[in-house]
Amino acid sequence: MSFRPSDEHREPDARRIAAMTPEGDTDEAGSTPAGQADAESGARTPLEPDPLATLKFKPEIVNALSTIYDPEIPVNIYELGLVYDIAVDAHASAEVRMTLTAPGCPAAQTLPAQVQQRVSAIPGITHARVEVVWDPPWTKDRMSEAARLQLGIF
Repeated sequence: MSFRPSDEHREPDARRIAAMTPEGDTDEAGSTPAGQADAESGARTPLEPDPLATLKFKPEIVNALSTIYDPEIPVNIYELGLVYDIAVDAHASAEVRMTLTAPGCPAAQTLPAQVQQRVSAIPGITHARVEVVWDPPWTKDRMSEAARLQLGIF
């Protein structure tokens, strides 16, 4: 995806696009799952990563993300380097921090929604949240060697 000057007027929130999950959801105990907004205050509960849960689910999450392709580049989003962080908490709530190749990316709504859907579908994951961030900005240097070879970038 390339950034075109005509896209400047459509730039999403400078820091992130809101999580692609319903607001105000609660778990069985009536509390707001990590990473979701509290219905009363509107504040997001930060996800506290659990190293063991992250270790357990990260390979499955990476496999799921490797099935999502950028619509303009024939490489999956994980190999493109669009995924910055994957974390899972003790309750099996997952959070994926990702970016897009440019703020005016035409897939700004569809890619995060696909990520949320695929991660939510992983057996054992109780909740998935996607945060799109713009800092640090994506560059071709974030691509894996496999992606560079596939695209002929040496």
